[in-house]
Amino acid sequence: MSYIARARQFSARFDASVVDRLERRGARAGINRSRLAERYIDEGMRMEDHPGVVFRDGPAGRRAGLAGGPDVWEVIAAIRAGGLEGEDAVRAAAEWADLTPAQVRAAVGYYAEYAAEIDERIRRNIDEADAAEEQWRREQNALA
Repeated sequence: MSYIARARQFSARFDASVVDRLERRGARAGINRSRLAERYIDEGMRMEDHPGVVFRDGPAGRRAGLAGGPDVWEVIAAIRAGGLEGEDAVRAAAEWADLTPAQVRAAVGYYAEYAAEIDERIRRNIDEADAAEEQWRREQNALA
């Protein structure tokens, strides 16, 4: 997730048990409680604005995904790869990922608001795939 580089101070009072949980979770994740609270607030607002979108951790970091489905970037990449537009693209992506058209539209809605974030994920995936393919080719040449 990309945060605005310029920070503004915000003061809030939380129940002591919430602060304790935030501190424990932050310690496990190696993130200070203020940054973690900011992340949770930001993600909470994004999920409220885009029902069906959730956030998950993984080897590639924290990212937006569909509840019970693939990451948003994967849905958008599938739409682009299909070469279709409009509802045809939605239906094809839904079939590809075993999703409903409404789930695909949720991913598209999120992408419409956070295109730079999703485009960066897609670019990184392409770069990693290209690097893996190049490594494989070098290994094949070494075996020839």
